[in-house]
Amino acid sequence: MNFNHTEERRMIGDALGSWLRNEYDLDARQRAMDEKAGFSHKAWRELGELGIIGALVSDTHGGFGGQGYDIALVFEELGRALSVEPWLASGLMASRILGECGDPGGLLSDVLSGETVVALAHGEPGSGYDPRWVETTATADGAGFRLNGSKAVALNADTATRLIVSARTSGAVDDAHGVTLFVVDAASPGVKVRGYATIDGLRAAEVELTDVSVEASALIGEKDGGLGAVENALAAATLAVCSESIGIMEVALEVTVEYLKTREQFGKPIGSFQALQHRMVDVATAIEQSRSLVIKAASVFEEEASTRDAALSAAKHYIGVAGRLVGEEAIQMHGGIGMAKATPINHYVKRLIMIDHLFGDTDYHLERYAALSR
Repeated sequence: MNFNHTEERRMIGDALGSWLRNEYDLDARQRAMDEKAGFSHKAWRELGELGIIGALVSDTHGGFGGQGYDIALVFEELGRALSVEPWLASGLMASRILGECGDPGGLLSDVLSGETVVALAHGEPGSGYDPRWVETTATADGAGFRLNGSKAVALNADTATRLIVSARTSGAVDDAHGVTLFVVDAASPGVKVRGYATIDGLRAAEVELTDVSVEASALIGEKDGGLGAVENALAAATLAVCSESIGIMEVALEVTVEYLKTREQFGKPIGSFQALQHRMVDVATAIEQSRSLVIKAASVFEEEASTRDAALSAAKHYIGVAGRLVGEEAIQMHGGIGMAKATPINHYVKRLIMIDHLFGDTDYHLERYAALSR
């Protein structure tokens, strides 16, 4: 099997990597986080103009990529820069749902250009990591629907102009059938969004829906048939954060090794101590094992859901284990300054911690892998 990227993918990776290195250091990242939206609209639009967002969506839906390797390539570069822009929420999950199910109001082109942010509001306070658990309801109201319910940890929902909301139109709260998707204006009467920063500096929100009236035209895809698109979007997001972790862990290793070369103890660099060298070898090995599992997941991403999901769970489980090892070793090797906000390694480790809990933690994916592998 050939694991080399195509020329088109290499061009995208080179363009994104070059832009991030030149325009997006940690100081620029902090300025983006300090903006009201929690990210840089300017950077988001520029990356949209470069076509980076379009690389996450297939050509049949207005992009020019969208395969597993495209997602992995883009998000590994984003991980190295710790980009805080709404890649997961708008660039990946929302755009893939709009492409797969339909595009009320022609939102997708604006999402791909970076002009509009659309967020997925699917997870709920009682759902845990179960994508089927939907208590939010959509009841018929004349020619439209009326939405009631709560959504939890909706990424970038506090700065999105539109929300993709999942609601139950039939069935029990954990049925696969009966989930319907709607595009909801975030400024609609009855929509209350409480935004907050997560530990890694990105944004999420709790969303309350109280008698929110939507027209029938707001429905995305088929009534009662929206769960599949959500699961596909979550699969793409799982691959994305696994790939992002590879970029993060590689930088963490590079920064830590450089520190070991310069920090002196007993008159010589601490990197000369064999015990610390062995620990860095363990870190490097964990990163390479993680990369192998991500490559495997990317290679089967277009196959049937059970094959795809088993590979994703294997990767996500091990990424959580490896991320903890890399983070703990990096912090300990830096000593006390590793905990300081002014130290770059602090930000990389916080993102690794957050990724472990996005779209299922290590325990969840270990159990899921076991179930899918029977």
